Formats: sequence, C-alpha cells, structure tokens
Amino acid sequence: MDHLASASLASLWDEVSGTQPDPDLWVVIVTLGAALAVVAPRGPWRMARNAITIAHEGGHGLVALLTGRTLTGITLHSDTSGLTVSRGKPHGLGMILTAVSGYTAPPLLGLGGAALLASGRITLLLWLATALLVALLVMVRNAYGMLTVVLTGGTFVLVSWLAGPQVQAAFAYTVVWFLLLGGVRPAFELQAVRARGGAGDSDADQLARLTHAPAGVWFLLFHAVSLCSLLGGGRWLLEL
Repeated sequence: MDHLASASLASLWDEVSGTQPDPDLWVVIVTLGAALAVVAPRGPWRMARNAITIAHEGGHGLVALLTGRTLTGITLHSDTSGLTVSRGKPHGLGMILTAVSGYTAPPLLGLGGAALLASGRITLLLWLATALLVALLVMVRNAYGMLTVVLTGGTFVLVSWLAGPQVQAAFAYTVVWFLLLGGVRPAFELQAVRARGGAGDSDADQLARLTHAPAGVWFLLFHAVSLCSLLGGGRWLLEL
C-alpha cells in the first residue's frame, strides 16, 4: 500500500512539474488581446480589478509572514479596495518591505508566471496559483473576500482538472498577461486619487512616513517594478 501511494505521488509530481508544449504564437497574441480588453476599458476593469486586489493584499500578507510579523487577517471589499493587518514593530525593515509588497506583488507574480510559461510549466503554474489562493483564503476575514477568493480559486481548479491542454495554456497565458498589464494601472490610479486630495493613507504615504522619503519616490518604484515586469515578462511570453 505504501509503495502504491509513493508511486501515485511520484506520478502526480511528475505530471505537475513536467513541461507542456508551448502554444502557437497566435494563441499568445490572442490572450494578450483578451487581457488588454479587460484591463484597458473602465467597465471590465472595475470588476477584474478584484483579482489584482487579491494579489496586492496577498503580497502584503506573504511578506509580513516572511519578515517575522504576525498576520492577523485580510479583508477584500466590493469597491476593489483591501486591507491587510499584521502585528509587529510599527517601523523597521519588516514593516517597510510589507508596505512595499502590495503594489509590486501583481506585476512580480506576472513576471514569475511568465518565467514558468517560458519554460513550458503550464500545469505547475496553475497548481501553484491554486495553492496560493487556498493559503490566502485561510486569512480572509470577510464574506465578500471569501467569495472572490473561492470563485477565483475554483476557476483555477476547474481549468486544472477538467480542461484540455490547449484551454489550460490559453487560460494560463491570459492570467499572466492580465497580471503584467493589470499590475501597471493601480499605481497610476492611486496617483490620480491623491492628486484630488484622496487616499491620504495609501501604501506610498505609509512608506513616506516610515522612511522619510517622499511618496513620489515610492510611486517611481511601483512604476519601475510594474513596467520592467511587463517588458521582461512580455519578452518571455512572446519569445522575443
């Protein structure tokens, strides 16, 4: 029995970690167009931005744990805002890294996803994304947040288990393009809100208080990370 279990686990790991054929270039371009159609127009973006918020708050939570802070909980709201609460020193490197990780998480996740797709590991990407969503769900503390994470994770599970290789590839490329493109827009939106006198307690403002560097410096960092991730990830996806 133990031998059969070990063999099954080994077979499952080989399937997950193995490589899959790259899709045709036209599939990559079509998925880029699909992601653009979601990110660029205001209407679809207002709904799809929930997924970026999941990645944003997940980034805060993961880095909080990695820097030794105690993660208390995460809330996700219907207006696509979110809040991650952690306990620990209210200053210092851990707090700075936790604050930085929100706006940088979606594009960096997209860059990591592009690296996996460039190496042909479509199945591994889908399973890793599902695992991260399950881990996030444990820390979500409101009903709307749970619903959005369950729906997002459920989509990944259905595609991973029921869809064929071509559909899985198209889905994975669309998700990664969405993270790369969608990771660029939020920092610009935040700057526009701040210019109108709003969002006085944004991540950039918190970082300004923590480091005494102007909020504009942190916006430059957010833009640099997102645009460099888009350029680098896009090159990998298009195999340029």
